[in-house]
Parts: sequence; C-alpha cells; structure tokens
Amino acid sequence: MIKIIFSDMDGTLLTSANRLPEGFAEAMAELKRRNVIFAPASGRQYFSLIRSFEEYRDEFLFLAENGTLVMYRGKEIFSSPIGFEAARKILAASESLGSNILRVYCGKNDAYLRREQDVPAFHVELEKYYTHNGVVDDFNTLDDIPLKLAFFDPQAKAKENIYDKLAPSCVGLKIVLSSDYWVDVMSPNINKGEAVKNIQRVMNFGRDECAAFGDYLNDYEMLQEVGYPFAMANAHPDLKRISRFETTSNDEAGVLVGIRRLIAYGLI
Repeated sequence: MIKIIFSDMDGTLLTSANRLPEGFAEAMAELKRRNVIFAPASGRQYFSLIRSFEEYRDEFLFLAENGTLVMYRGKEIFSSPIGFEAARKILAASESLGSNILRVYCGKNDAYLRREQDVPAFHVELEKYYTHNGVVDDFNTLDDIPLKLAFFDPQAKAKENIYDKLAPSCVGLKIVLSSDYWVDVMSPNINKGEAVKNIQRVMNFGRDECAAFGDYLNDYEMLQEVGYPFAMANAHPDLKRISRFETTSNDEAGVLVGIRRLIAYGLI
C-alpha cells in the first residue's frame, strides 16, 4: 500500500493560473483518513511551500529547493548545501550571462537578490517561488548557508541563455533545467530522486509504498525512485518515457485524477 505521494508544484499540481485544483481539500482529507502523507516536491523554497499550504504545515512533508532541504512537521529531515566557495565561484561565472538574467542566492534562512536586480519584473517572478526574500549589495557578504543558486530568464530560453553557458563552470556541481525559465545549481549528489531515497531510508518506506507526479526534467530522478511514477499529460517527453502511468494535465487536476486512480485500484 502507498504511504506517501510526492508531487511537483508548477506544471503538475498547480494550474496554469498558479492555483490548487478544485477538489484538492477533499482529496487531502481522504489521504489523511487513509494515513497517506502528501509531499509537495518543488524547486520553491520551504517558506514558499508553507505559505501555499499553511493549513497543512503539520501534515505534509515538504521537499524544497529541488531536494536540497526536506522538512516534516517543522523539523529538518536533512539538507544538502552547496557550500560558500562553490556558490561564489558560480555566481562569479554567471556575471557573463548579462544583467537580463536574474540571480537568486537560496540560503537556508532566506532567498536573496542583488540590489541592482530588485526591479518589478524580477521581483514579481521571485515572489512566486521565494516568498521569504531579501536584497543585498553583494552576495559575498552573506553568511546564510547556500542550498542552491537559481537563475531566471524572462525570455523563456533558459537552456540556451543560462544552462548551456553556465554548465562548463559547474564541474563538480549539479546543474538542472527546472523549466523554460529557470535553471538551478546544486550540490552534486542531490536532486529530487536522492531526496526521495533519503526520505525512504529515514522513514522506512519501500519504493512500492511511494508514488510521484511530475512534469519536467527536474522531476526525472524522483519518478525513477518510486513504484508508482505518474507523468502529466503536459510533461516533457523524456519524463513520459520513464513513467509507468500518465494522468491528465495540470489544468485538468491530473494529480487528483491520479490519486483517485490509485484509490480505485486499492493501492491507497
């Protein structure tokens, strides 16, 4: 029987209007009744996830920052920081990307952007994923442990404008294309899949007791580590190729459709 369900947020659980699907509260009540943990698994920071799920903060397990921080009932299960030296190296290399690329320093306590990039167009996007944020003159003055670095391209060409250009500087680190807009740089041995494996170990869950939903390449490893992987109808083709199941799109409440299927099959 399934004991935990991991779900990506953007493009997966949330609609294109950035809203939870209709019927979400009822589905969560049913999972709680069946003693199944729901686990948002996102590139978003922990504080952003808490704001989205305030009433569930003591029920859900939160896999934040693409797996670099996992929290359950207000306690840290584990974290995998990138380290100060590596963060400074990548931030220096990112200067060549140009001023139209937003740089975000994602610390354990806060997310930061530099003052010259604190403009409305960037700040609106920042608030979607990093609600707990601050502005600094120089990233090098920060003493907040860096979990990851995030880079945003407003032109939706993150692969060409960020990933391809920054990847040569990320030797020994992990660089992930999180969407057409975002690229994350993290510790080399972490991703959502590694986070899931750590959760399985700490909480004594088997693969066949875990399900997951995703839509993009930063969900790839996560879907490989569960017994019941679901790709959204709107998912990247590479994700569909490795998934046992496909559900409807994020705008058709695909996660809830998948959960109902698992219940109907007697797996929850």
